This record gives sequence, C-alpha cells and structure tokens, in this order.
Amino acid sequence: MKKSSVKNLVIYNRVLESANYIIEHNATVRETAKITKVGKTTTHLDLTTRLEEINPKLHKQVEEILENNKVKRHIRGGEATRQKFLSMKNNK
Repeated sequence: MKKSSVKNLVIYNRVLESANYIIEHNATVRETAKITKVGKTTTHLDLTTRLEEINPKLHKQVEEILENNKVKRHIRGGEATRQKFLSMKNNK
C-alpha cells in the first residue's frame, strides 16, 4: 500500500470519527479536537470541507450542530467570563 493511501485512510477515519463524536455528544469543535488529538483548525476543516465530500448526509447533521454552537458561542463566552470574575472575587 502506498504511503499516500495510508495517509488518506487515516484522514478519512479521523473525519468520520470527528463527525460521529460531534453528533453523539452535541460537541463543539474545540471538544472534538481534544478527543481526536488534532488542532481546532484541522477539525473544522475536516467537518466542513472533507466531510461534505465523504458523506453529505452526515455533513448536513454536523453543519446543523456547528451552526447551533455558533449561535450559542457568545453565551458560553459570557458565562466563562462571569465564572472567572466570581472566582477572582471569592479568592480575595
């Protein structure tokens, strides 16, 4: 088997693993990247571009979750900031 074939197979499997994880756990790109041990940029590329070529049906499901995460992103960020300041206040 050629080296490029093995590399393509590794990428193919990683893309499907990432997609299945994000669907099963309603996860974010950041959480998925930690599980698959690749960067956020690579994970995002896997889920938005490569997955569409591999499995359009699965891509549609992931796309909906990513869009939902995008809508809720500011809420999660605000909550993280609130928790940070609460912990700073309690440590005084």
